[in-house]
Amino acid sequence: MSSTAPSKEGESTQPVNSRGKVIFASLIGTTIEFYDFYAYATASVLVFPKLFFPDATDINALLSAFAIFGVAFFARPIGAVVFGHFGDKIGRKGTLVASLLTMGIATFLIGLLPTASMPGWAILAPILLVVLRFFQGLALGGEWSGAALLATENAPEGKRAIYGTFPQLGAPIGFIIANVIFIWMNVALSAEEFLAWGWRVPFILSAVLVIVGLYVRLKLVESVSFTKVIQQEKVQKLPLAATLKSHWRPVVAGTFIMFATYVLFYIMTTFTLSYGTKPTLAGAQAAAEKAGKPMTADQIAAFVPGLGITRSDFLWMLIIGVVFFGIFTVVSGPLAERWGRRKFLLGVTAGIFVFGALWFTMFGPGQAAAMVGLIVGFTLMGLTFGPMAAILPELFPANVRYTGSAVAYNLSSMIGAAPASFVAIALWSAANGSTWLVGAYMAAAAVVTFIALWLTRETKDTDYENNVA
Repeated sequence: MSSTAPSKEGESTQPVNSRGKVIFASLIGTTIEFYDFYAYATASVLVFPKLFFPDATDINALLSAFAIFGVAFFARPIGAVVFGHFGDKIGRKGTLVASLLTMGIATFLIGLLPTASMPGWAILAPILLVVLRFFQGLALGGEWSGAALLATENAPEGKRAIYGTFPQLGAPIGFIIANVIFIWMNVALSAEEFLAWGWRVPFILSAVLVIVGLYVRLKLVESVSFTKVIQQEKVQKLPLAATLKSHWRPVVAGTFIMFATYVLFYIMTTFTLSYGTKPTLAGAQAAAEKAGKPMTADQIAAFVPGLGITRSDFLWMLIIGVVFFGIFTVVSGPLAERWGRRKFLLGVTAGIFVFGALWFTMFGPGQAAAMVGLIVGFTLMGLTFGPMAAILPELFPANVRYTGSAVAYNLSSMIGAAPASFVAIALWSAANGSTWLVGAYMAAAAVVTFIALWLTRETKDTDYENNVA
């Protein structure tokens, strides 16, 4: 329930959100959003190539599925502008409800979508998948910043980075829920049943989570920071224009501060799932022999080998890795409060660089080495992702904070996350199955983020509540 903010004598009191409500509402919303997003990411590797691009070669179908996966990242900056406009103009609460509804409806409809193999849907099915994927990205473009502001604008003094980790936890929790459901469906159903209808279940089930999230968010009250913007009559008529005119430098800084985080995460999830489950050359040859269609010399020369781990086994490996993601997301909050956002993230980003340089030693030798790589990578992911909900909003004053942080976060998604899986697969293919170029790509992203952090001021001691442009 809501409590009342203390006030000076003679001043009216203002309702504020209780700590439990803030934590749960920021966590449940991002959990739902990321669950929906990862359900698509997993399906884009496991089933969408066959369902929506049945006539393409294996690698082209996978690249096509990832291209549609990337559509959402180009929609996210648009969502940042749209939802950021209303978040800074009418308030955080209503905007958060709208973003959740948009994501929930789009995901539910993906679960009902006809596939390309159905008569008359060969062209329309992939087009509709693109449209719904666009709306998923549009929603996530507005969700993250609103949830980050919900947590940090309601945080006690000196605990913004700690409270900011709660919406960040939605990423690993949503990932785990989505993939556990996919694993359960994969075990409970035959391959034919899973391909025919089982893949739809995770998308349709999202409706239940959306109802819970809406119930909680509708009970929120506006933050003190935004209420002060209204009281001081500092609401911007055009938040985006004000942001780009007076706060473009923190937009650029925030975009590149987030860059390595995005590259790391989408390589760790979507790329490693493709790489880990792709057969070895020996496995592919044995399967071809068993099917009575031995591979030709040209097929052998063109084959891009993976680790040959079964789909279920690798999903469990990912889930184990993501547990470390969640743990170290929580750990990052107190550390970012103690050391400061900038200093702490500089150290973590240096760690990402080293991890990229050593990538081939973990992703190449076999399953055990890959498990080590997943644990190390997701640990770094938790440490870099956790403080982002504090540092990005702290770069902006309260009356453009939703727009500024959302635009920075989602521009970074467009240049960091959107191409990550596609580029990683292309580099893996170019290196004939070796992953050293993928690691070099990750290390290069870390260098970009390190420079952005080095050039950015510390934001830990920003007057967050009274900072109005």
